[in-house]
Amino acid sequence: MKIVFMGTPDFAKESLEAIYNAGYDILAVVTNPDKPKGRGLKMISSPVKEYAVEKKLKIYQPLKIRNNTEFIEELKQLKPDVLCVVAYGKILPKEVLNIPKYGAINVHGSLLPKYRGAAPIQWAVLNGDKTTGITTMFMDEGMDTGDMILKEEVEIGENETTGELWERLSKLGAKLLVSTLEKIDKIDKKENKTLEEIKKEVNAKKQSDDYTLAPMLNKEISKIDFSKSSNEIKNLVRGLNPIMGAYTRLGNKKIKFWKVEAISNEQLEKSFPELKEYEYRLKNIEPGTILFADKKKGLYIKTKDGAIEVLEIQGENSKKMDIKSFLNGNNIHAGEIFE
Repeated sequence: MKIVFMGTPDFAKESLEAIYNAGYDILAVVTNPDKPKGRGLKMISSPVKEYAVEKKLKIYQPLKIRNNTEFIEELKQLKPDVLCVVAYGKILPKEVLNIPKYGAINVHGSLLPKYRGAAPIQWAVLNGDKTTGITTMFMDEGMDTGDMILKEEVEIGENETTGELWERLSKLGAKLLVSTLEKIDKIDKKENKTLEEIKKEVNAKKQSDDYTLAPMLNKEISKIDFSKSSNEIKNLVRGLNPIMGAYTRLGNKKIKFWKVEAISNEQLEKSFPELKEYEYRLKNIEPGTILFADKKKGLYIKTKDGAIEVLEIQGENSKKMDIKSFLNGNNIHAGEIFE
């Protein structure tokens, strides 16, 4: 079976590697153009391009797809049986989706129809979900609305970050893509079947209308609101790790939190008996107030329903570090208030 693969980040690279190792005929790889990065603005290739270069695969890097007549004609000339699209980053027009004989297959990082959109893995963690998964589907013109082929569910760890879940799901997505291609490969190629007939043969399912969206994240989401619950703040921190980090300010300094633990008032009183005689402090104290900033006890900050214990932190113009290292070099005190 002849394949054109379209993808960009490391999540997609896992799928490209899987279908390459499975022996499929990869006619070409389509990925986003190189981008300048760092102080020197050095041009950086996507993980998918790096792998394609290593394996000497034909590479296309169009700036756009829609109305790109020259590129679309080249795709048609390749005559792929299947398009495999994994986190490519561009909307594909109907003209492209209609090129492959057996359809365009997408690997999506959620259990559709939940979390249609650009950031399904991130939103699953941000919302504190207990489970998520991978769905493979036939692409149509809608945003992740196509008929589903395979699904597999996984549990999300209580302390798992977006980065950790991303890595696990990239491997699961690669496995399901190969399984999906195997299903398509079993179709009788002697008959000139329509796409709808192919969907029936692989038992593809329509999505329900009970869907949720997972839009791209913006920087505004990363500001910590200490008037929220401890678990909500913890989910924000792990949901934005390692993408951008959740931040707050102490005085005029911006500080990022990379790992925190949610602590209830009951847990605080149990761990710190000295707080019992000041119970009113925990109920009435302003959210964002530092309860402890001690090299031995750690850093605890008041929230709506308890506190967060900060475990990994990054000061302004500094690097990530554990909280003890941070407190050794930064003079902050109980009673100070984060924004």
